[in-house]
Amino acid sequence: MVHEWQRDEKAVTDKAGPQESDRIQQFFSRPLFLSLTIGIPFCIFKLLFGVIAVRVVTFPHHGVLAAFGWLVIFWAGTDLVMNAGRALLDLLNRKAPFEFCVIAQLGAYFHMPLVFLAVDTFFSFAIICVMLWSGWITLLTPNEAYLWYAATTLNLISLSLVLLYNEVRKVQPGR
Repeated sequence: MVHEWQRDEKAVTDKAGPQESDRIQQFFSRPLFLSLTIGIPFCIFKLLFGVIAVRVVTFPHHGVLAAFGWLVIFWAGTDLVMNAGRALLDLLNRKAPFEFCVIAQLGAYFHMPLVFLAVDTFFSFAIICVMLWSGWITLLTPNEAYLWYAATTLNLISLSLVLLYNEVRKVQPGR
């Protein structure tokens, strides 16, 4: 998954030299890094949201959520396979013939996968907000909660590392 903060392709000089800096930036843009720190955590958020939507079917008058929940679980599972595939192919130094997620794959059909990837990102953030504001987050089992914590930690720490790296690059002398 590529975000605005990863698109800065300017040549940058740091204390280790421009080549080292470029290697770090390239690592942040690799499908392996993007899948492990953005794509897979988003899949976990979607998956747990779907599981909770199915779980609340036992509450009165929430039967409609069952179909929706299973649809979200299928969507999350498909995205998880696609992200894992992208990461694996990256480790094997092969280009993936598919996008990071179903929505971006649909976007590839229209020749704008990054626009559709941004839509998927919006949906993922909306799912996080619904889980928090609806109180559904409290319905997670302890193991599911730890999975949620791990996904949140991976996502937020990686984002902050990339932002920190980019800001350090901007203030380097000689720019």
